[in-house]
Amino acid sequence: MKKGESSKKVVFITGASSGIGKSIATYLSKRNFKVYGTSRNPDKSSIKEFDLVALDVTDPSSIERAIAEVATREGKIDVLINNAGVGITGPIEETPESEIKKAFETNYFGPLNVIKSVLPVMRKNREGLIINITSIAGYMGLPYRGIYSATKGALEITAEAYRMELKQFNIKMTNIAPGDFATNIASGRYHAPVTKGSPYEKVYGNTLKLMNDHVDAGKDPNLMAEEVYRVIQEKDPRVHYKVGERLQKFSVLLKGILPDKVYEKMLMKHYKL
Repeated sequence: MKKGESSKKVVFITGASSGIGKSIATYLSKRNFKVYGTSRNPDKSSIKEFDLVALDVTDPSSIERAIAEVATREGKIDVLINNAGVGITGPIEETPESEIKKAFETNYFGPLNVIKSVLPVMRKNREGLIINITSIAGYMGLPYRGIYSATKGALEITAEAYRMELKQFNIKMTNIAPGDFATNIASGRYHAPVTKGSPYEKVYGNTLKLMNDHVDAGKDPNLMAEEVYRVIQEKDPRVHYKVGERLQKFSVLLKGILPDKVYEKMLMKHYKL
């Protein structure tokens, strides 16, 4: 072991101040990992279970500083978990372009920049694991969540290519796609307003309530933490993992089997459109 290098596996996880990220970071910190979570405002957090460093995934210089800080402290980063993300809902026609760009900056370009910053550290140590927390929504275009689906789908597909490029360096990459989990994502995401007189007013309003109900009734985020822990133990992680309600995971399988229009009708029935 090199001087200044931790004897524990060092985990770097973005967006760890709440929700799924906090659950994963807390779970791993109790299992002999040295965990560094990130938050835009770590000074405002009361978290004691793991260290928090300042990072804004939309700011490349902030990413570089956070990665350099942990790499200097520990001498390595064994596992990167790209978890930070934002939700966005609304009729695509009525969603401001500025909000669409913000969602892509956080959910797509942000993770790519974090990966870019951590790769030299992992390559120097001749190994590493990168886990992207995506979404089952990234496998399909969901009504009034089309932009969110697009950001997560883009990361899934990019990671498929990225992991092949990284094999020569003994750096592994995988995607874990959660379904609905009981977190605060609904309160923190951008909602295009339900505009009185809009042609989407009634249907979007009903669908928005349905989506929020799904999140409120979602699974315990500790299930995601358990899955991440299992994946870290694997010698050769798969390309994709899915975690959530059986029906949500099954819907991905159905999309590959059913004719497009049949699947579309199934989604519209589910969302009562």
